[in-house]
Amino acid sequence: MTADGDLLGGDWAVGGSASAPSLLEVQAAVDEAASRHDEAAARHERLVGEASDAQTAVAAAQAVVHDALADLHDSDARMAGLGEQLGLLASAAGAAQAEAGRLEQARVAAEQARDRDLSGLAALEERLTAAQESPAETEPPTDVRDRLVQQAAGARATEVEARLAVRTGEERARALAGRAEGLERAARQERAARERLVAVTAQREHGALLAAEVVRGAQVALGRIANSLLAAVAEREAAQAARAVTDAELVSLRGRARELAAELDRLTDVVHRDEVARAEQRLRIEALEVRAVEEHAVPLDSLLSDYGPDALVGEQPYDRAAQEKRAATADRALALLGRVNPLALEEYTALEERSAFLTTQLEDLRNTRRDLLTVVKDVDDRIHDVFAAAFEDTAREFVDVFATLFPGGEGRLVLTEPDDLLATGIEVMARPAGKKVSRLSLLSGGERSLTAIALLVAIFRARPSPFYVLDEVEAALDDRNLGRLLGALEGLRQSSQLIVITHQKRTMEIADSLYGVTMRGDGVSTVVSQRLRERETV
Repeated sequence: MTADGDLLGGDWAVGGSASAPSLLEVQAAVDEAASRHDEAAARHERLVGEASDAQTAVAAAQAVVHDALADLHDSDARMAGLGEQLGLLASAAGAAQAEAGRLEQARVAAEQARDRDLSGLAALEERLTAAQESPAETEPPTDVRDRLVQQAAGARATEVEARLAVRTGEERARALAGRAEGLERAARQERAARERLVAVTAQREHGALLAAEVVRGAQVALGRIANSLLAAVAEREAAQAARAVTDAELVSLRGRARELAAELDRLTDVVHRDEVARAEQRLRIEALEVRAVEEHAVPLDSLLSDYGPDALVGEQPYDRAAQEKRAATADRALALLGRVNPLALEEYTALEERSAFLTTQLEDLRNTRRDLLTVVKDVDDRIHDVFAAAFEDTAREFVDVFATLFPGGEGRLVLTEPDDLLATGIEVMARPAGKKVSRLSLLSGGERSLTAIALLVAIFRARPSPFYVLDEVEAALDDRNLGRLLGALEGLRQSSQLIVITHQKRTMEIADSLYGVTMRGDGVSTVVSQRLRERETV
């Protein structure tokens, strides 16, 4: 609105100052200081990260140097041990070669001795052969022959020993040759390992030198990073100080802006309240005009001229309090009188007709109620008579059936409320022979089942039916009680047809026809029927 815009512009003109910086300039300065502070903080974090990485690299390089020195010491120790072991292997190889030479000499000597012994043996065998081929008359004496045999046996033993010595020498020579080869192979392996160890040691020494160079470079980088950190800290502190100053100025300006905004809101609310009041006054005047026309059928101009504050009331000038009192009194009198209803006669006629209709309907309902109560009484009397007769017959039959199913026992039916047959209940009193109990809940399962069957048979005999369906009623009965039940069923067969579902063989034996379900070899169920006896025709 125009009034609001004027107030807002005037308020800012009063609150502004020509020498004070504008809010946008202050905000821009604050943003610039904040950005510089953020850049300094980011640079500081970056330098801290680089310093941490450099320290990590220095620590890793120192660890590498330490490991390289430790490996160098270990390789020196292993080289010393390998040299000592190589010397031992060389001495062992020399001893093995000397032993092999001695064994070779012994083998040669043994072979020469064997050759001599073989030549002597051959000579002795020739002599023996010649002696055996010579005529009997020229046979040498016995002692000569025995001596020759002994010499031959000694020569053979000497030959065997020589051969054994040769074989033993050969085996020892082969063993020593293999041992010498193994020692030479181990010596070669040790020399190769020593050469590899020397190469690894040289490589590690080179790595240690490189690590030392890296450590020196990292220390130099750490010094530079420390200087950068100091410069970054100084810049950050300066930026923080500038930001604190700008923050203080910004807080002051924001407080002033809030004050001006609150004043603007207050003035806007005042203007809005005035407008709302003016609108309410206009609406009230319009409502009064409409009410004057509707209630008094007098135009507003005539009402103001005739009954306005300037008009005379009779001979007296207009008194507002007196006129309001008169108007209130007239309103109360009009309220007591009420409004005139031109349709009252028609409404009265309609209500009278409805009252007559409802009176007729009420009388019909009363007559219907009397008829229904009469019918209910007749039905109750009929039910009373039928129930009394049925109970009397059933109680009489129950005594006989119970005596049949429980020989020597006593059973009867008793009404809980004999004076009110429509609301009475029936109690079954059963006392088998030899027992004193009379309550049905104290009997055994078979006795309770047989008592229930006795009650059913008594009802069947008192009020016969064309047929009865019994579903395994004898499942809990023993053989003796089953026989008694079958006797009772035989009595029912005289007047009714019995359909009994059972698994008892004795019950099946008294049946006229049997129907069952069996499974054939192909797994299909089949209904099978068998007639046991033909019904007797009377």
